[in-house]
Amino acid sequence: MSERPSYNPRKTLPLRVEAVRQLRRHRTWIAFAVLLLLPWVLAGAFKIGGSPSGNDANTPGLVTVATAGALNFTAFTLFVSAGFLLVVAVALFCGDTVASEAGWASLRYLLAAPVPRTRLLRQKLIVAMSFAALAVVSVPAMAMITGIYVFGWARLRLPAGDTTLPNGTALTRMLIIVGYALVSQLVVAALAFLLSVTTDSPLGAVGGAVGLVILSNIIDAVTALGHWREFLPTHWLFAWTDALQPQLVWTGMIKGSALSASYAVVLLALAVRRFRTKDVVS
Repeated sequence: MSERPSYNPRKTLPLRVEAVRQLRRHRTWIAFAVLLLLPWVLAGAFKIGGSPSGNDANTPGLVTVATAGALNFTAFTLFVSAGFLLVVAVALFCGDTVASEAGWASLRYLLAAPVPRTRLLRQKLIVAMSFAALAVVSVPAMAMITGIYVFGWARLRLPAGDTTLPNGTALTRMLIIVGYALVSQLVVAALAFLLSVTTDSPLGAVGGAVGLVILSNIIDAVTALGHWREFLPTHWLFAWTDALQPQLVWTGMIKGSALSASYAVVLLALAVRRFRTKDVVS
């Protein structure tokens, strides 16, 4: 008579199982469809409306060079999506992951499997972060493909003046920009994850994270706060534009990365503490 396999908590809720669960959800496919469609919509808008003019003093610099080539179009697409669309996507994947289980009344059954609480959080966080990172990367990747097809390949033209960068340097700058975009979204992911273990409503977790980011942007617009604005999680969100200067400036990106990572560590620690002591009834 064969022996029954012993219980091993390290084998509960494998990452592949959680990843497949997320892939089968309609919101995953809808989110990626919207993100991948955005560059084509923007390219179509430029084709219909014509290339932007730099004569208007109120026109942002990245807009005036958006159609100069694939690299410029990629930078512009990231610029228009980083402040809201990417925030929503990251909040969706990280804020829905635990709260949806509670909303479906399946969370207590997962814990009764039994899946240790810390492991459950870790597995869900890894998968949620992976999908969120893929969402952030997918936008500039598709923008590059769209830009090559619609506007062709050209040297990266900097917003300030008619300066261009060699292709090797430009590609390195773009990698830095995408890397910083990923790091800057850590605070959004951690905040959404904390709300996800706090509430049983996925909409509340996702909407709460997005709402707090919007609130941070509003407060950041109050210039009377002076240097105190630098401690807001969204103050350095567009610090990657410093990579679009003739000389690469690291100061803003270093401050933004340190602030985002610090917020993320604190918020994730609070999420773990909250979930380990939470009375799960759903």
